[in-house]
Amino acid sequence: MKPAAREAAAIEILESWREGRAVEAALTVWGRASRFAGSGDREAVRDLVFGAVRRFRSASALGGGASGRALMLGLARAEGRRLEGWTGEGHAPVALSEAEAALMDAPLPPLTRGEALDCPEWLLPAFDVALGGAADPVLSLMRDRAPVFLRVNRAKASREAVIAELAAAGIEARAHPLAETALEVTQGTRKLRNSAALTEGRVELQDAASQAVALDFAAVATGPVLDYCAGGGGKALALAAEGFAVTAHDAEPRRMSDLPARAGRAGATIKVLAGEVPAGEASGHWPAILADAPCSGSGSWRRAPEAKWAFTPGRLAELNAVQAQILSACAALTAPGGVLGYATCSLLREENEERVAAFLAAEPGWQVISERRLSPLDGGDGFFLALLRRG
Repeated sequence: MKPAAREAAAIEILESWREGRAVEAALTVWGRASRFAGSGDREAVRDLVFGAVRRFRSASALGGGASGRALMLGLARAEGRRLEGWTGEGHAPVALSEAEAALMDAPLPPLTRGEALDCPEWLLPAFDVALGGAADPVLSLMRDRAPVFLRVNRAKASREAVIAELAAAGIEARAHPLAETALEVTQGTRKLRNSAALTEGRVELQDAASQAVALDFAAVATGPVLDYCAGGGGKALALAAEGFAVTAHDAEPRRMSDLPARAGRAGATIKVLAGEVPAGEASGHWPAILADAPCSGSGSWRRAPEAKWAFTPGRLAELNAVQAQILSACAALTAPGGVLGYATCSLLREENEERVAAFLAAEPGWQVISERRLSPLDGGDGFFLALLRRG
């Protein structure tokens, strides 16, 4: 596919997204209808689409609108890139109108702070409160693609051995300081899927900050661990690799559907609960519980950028209520002297420090061991972890 044809495909997919279809679903529909597109074409189209979604506000402002076509114009304008081949022939977008051509030739206008940082206007004060002087640098980083990280399964291999194995397969990776198990992939990402290191369980795809949270929790936890909000099971696998007996639970068990297969590859034994925590284990049973609670995902919006444009104050209030319920439920499950780790991939105080403060006010007998906040300035996603101990 020529660059213009890729841009036309991105326009089509972005129009579908603007009409309400999820980005991944829109990409899938396009891919099934475009068998002619090679793997390189698909990757290039994907990059264009996600680039436009990450930078939706600035691309809209520079492109003169929110349509897929305007977003492509805005991205090109921001990059100082000419749009070649827009002729309307074959698979190319129709030629630029006189107004569009004039827009592309005009000097870049000043953008508002929210436009320049590609942040919803109502969230700017919340990021300022949470991040202070780091708000603008963090939000700027969130406009770009996130790094690709791997977690080394130390139950099977060392970090050094995995680096060498990946290099032999044409995949360059380097140790990342955020976690002792973390590797950042710098070249050959597309080769990962079929690599022996991944298919045989020596590595797992997992953000470095997520790995750091799991290791921080592991450093204070003892005894069997309940991963109360397991999701796909990344932290459950990380804890199992550190030698813990792990039970995984999630309010929506389907999220854990791949966990048994992944645990098998990793050589881990993880008990997966299909429903609620059994009644016999429902009162002060667990010496260690990790609750990676549902949240805005604001720390990981580089990976799921459409979420930031769908997020609302009402949704934040709903999530705060869910987070409070999860903390209360986990408090009842924690044994005396036990540890509860409360984590989110959010940067917002409303979902982090404020939730912990409200929990401590409502649940006497608990104390804070530590609180840690990570942002993309640390290299990975934004994460928060509070380690709490029951008296």
